[in-house]
Amino acid sequence: MISAGALSRFQGDFAQALLATDGLSPPAMAAVTAQPAFAVYRNTVLKGCIDALQANYPAITRLVGEEWMRAAAAVYARDALPGQPMLLQYGADFGDFLTQFEPAAELPYLPGVAHLDRYWTEAHAAASEDTLVPAAAAQLARSNFFRVRLQPHAATRWAWFANAPIYTIWSRNRSDDTVDGDIDWHAEGALLTRPQDAVQWRAIDEAGCAFLDTCTSGGSVADAAQAALEVQSDADLGRLISVLLEAGAFSRLHIDA
Repeated sequence: MISAGALSRFQGDFAQALLATDGLSPPAMAAVTAQPAFAVYRNTVLKGCIDALQANYPAITRLVGEEWMRAAAAVYARDALPGQPMLLQYGADFGDFLTQFEPAAELPYLPGVAHLDRYWTEAHAAASEDTLVPAAAAQLARSNFFRVRLQPHAATRWAWFANAPIYTIWSRNRSDDTVDGDIDWHAEGALLTRPQDAVQWRAIDEAGCAFLDTCTSGGSVADAAQAALEVQSDADLGRLISVLLEAGAFSRLHIDA
């Protein structure tokens, strides 16, 4: 019987051999890599990784073109094989990879767009939960805001991009719709939710992102409101909370004793 340690070493060496260039495979894999079928298997694995990345990052693919995307995916895959069998989860740090990928240097918005593609995947695959209905705002109005806490839904994702209109760039390239017109270059935020088993997205301001940041760290509605006003002093808190509730951003409301 093969020990767990020996099996783990074999699996590690095999994975390294898949990624290695000729002559750089682990010595223990010499007999395996010498087999003609191994090159076929290596190419099949690499193609599967590239296909998965292209499927998981459709906005990036539309922005840069299929040829550029597949070339970048090949570079990424040679350093990062899938860590789990479900390829929907593959490429979680592809956005971070793009920040260091030299050919992407002239497209500084690509990492942000990649992060939103990833957020879509996370929202799509998140656990199913009921959403807090807008009528809950009435309960909020009757409660002491220092005692009320809003819990973001498992599928809710958000981000603030201070240096570029990442949300507009991403949303225009996420779907197949053709959208004309110039893009105003300014800061933007994005909110992705899944209230009815389908991922939805909308623009969100910095106050909204600060509000959600505080909610997810366990702060009360009063704490979240204060955080929102600190980054955006003219924020309309009533409208902000209504927008978040209508979007399905929260799963439940807690009132502390």
